[in-house]
Amino acid sequence: MVCSVCEVVPNHLHQKKTVSAIDICGKGPGISQTSFAFCVALPFLTICQVIYSQFGLAIHQNDHQARRRFVEWVQNEIAIPDFHKRILFRDEVHFWLNGYVNKQNCRIWSEANPQVYVETPLHPEKLTVWYALWAGGIIGPYFKNDEGHNVTVNGDRYRAMITNFFIPELNNHDVQELWFQQDGTTCHTARATIDLLKDTFGDRRISRFGPMNWPPRSCDLTPLDYFLWGYVKSLVYADKPQTLDHLEDNIRRVIADIRPQMLEKVIENWTSRLDYIRASRGSHMPEIIFKM
Repeated sequence: MVCSVCEVVPNHLHQKKTVSAIDICGKGPGISQTSFAFCVALPFLTICQVIYSQFGLAIHQNDHQARRRFVEWVQNEIAIPDFHKRILFRDEVHFWLNGYVNKQNCRIWSEANPQVYVETPLHPEKLTVWYALWAGGIIGPYFKNDEGHNVTVNGDRYRAMITNFFIPELNNHDVQELWFQQDGTTCHTARATIDLLKDTFGDRRISRFGPMNWPPRSCDLTPLDYFLWGYVKSLVYADKPQTLDHLEDNIRRVIADIRPQMLEKVIENWTSRLDYIRASRGSHMPEIIFKM
């Protein structure tokens, strides 16, 4: 008999392993899901499903429907050759000088308050970097700072970056009919920002309040999230930079060394992700499937 939850192990074994996973969670709430899987000798995907079923997951009710609608639009309704190669994905990320990893997307699972504290730097030195990526190349990096200091991104600064950096850089590339993708952050979707993007891309926008909405909470569909950030960060700290200038130089060098063949593989992987999401009726990716 196959378990209806994980479809991997029999019910009686699944129940036994579920108890083990909950026990581990109580003893060490900071332990990773990979460690869960090793401790109870079950596949990583099974552990994910067990934990999510026990504790819940912060996915909104309509997320799967929005993701299915987006995937169907890409695969069925756009009669453009190589459409997936014409989407310009954009995002920004922090690079901390000390190599600190942002814990914003980390989760500690527990039935009660785990009383776990994570130490973070009080005033970390960091660079906030913006990129745009498509199958044909990368635009950026653009370092968001004001007189040498990192600043919070707001609507005015975002539009200034688009006007003074992004559009001139885009015009330097021999590309036509690109579609612009962005998430639903407020500064990205303010009316003035949308009007500015319309001037360049017309209706070729994948964004909240655009002709096609970008599905929220879909970092598994953004090449910068599932590939670029991890790849760049795996290299820029190799020589342990001690200054922000050194870190910036490393970032520029790593980005410049990314070859078009690598980007083509990244985008081809994106189409595989669309197939998975459509087959799973909008579910999120259970694990990283990108292979270089």
